[in-house]
Amino acid sequence: MNEATDLAGSVNKRSRLLLFLVLAVVGCTLDLWSKHVVFNARGFTPDDYYFFPPDAETHWIIDGYFALQVWVNQGALFGVGQGQSLLFAIVSIVAMLGIFYWLTKGTAIQSRWLVVALGLIVGGIIGNLYDRLGLWHSGIETHENYVNGVRDFILIQAGDDLRWPNFNIADMLLVTGAIMLVIHSLFMAELKDDPETKSSEASED
Repeated sequence: MNEATDLAGSVNKRSRLLLFLVLAVVGCTLDLWSKHVVFNARGFTPDDYYFFPPDAETHWIIDGYFALQVWVNQGALFGVGQGQSLLFAIVSIVAMLGIFYWLTKGTAIQSRWLVVALGLIVGGIIGNLYDRLGLWHSGIETHENYVNGVRDFILIQAGDDLRWPNFNIADMLLVTGAIMLVIHSLFMAELKDDPETKSSEASED
């Protein structure tokens, strides 16, 4: 009986770790691929890579609301902490180590919801970390306005007064994962010790 229980738990853990890795790898790959396509296919030059460039080329998909416009962000979300790419890179690495520990040594692996959230977050972290380490502009003459910055290209606005800071797919993954963590903390944490919930999740895996 104990052997069967241990085996079921082992299979459950492996399947959830696989789910986590698939989400992280697919999310990171999609982010880096989209950045490469936009920043190269649009034919932008290094001089175009500025923080909210007033004359940056804008390709409108939905006129006045949704467009592609390059912006290299040397800070964090919403442009906070400009010029601190190295600091944010270190924070990103520490965050990933914490997530891996939570999954492998902590209790996060017990919740499929948390596994999905953390997979999305790690995919976003790696996508932006790649940029912050300067790997994307290898071979390009460095410029203070874009060196080690994160490539953003999605522009959403509703008139000149309602403009969301440019972002990328990695940011979407990070925000989605963070929202899932908040939802879990507020509404789902009390279910983690429910025997019926554990039994149902184990049978699904």
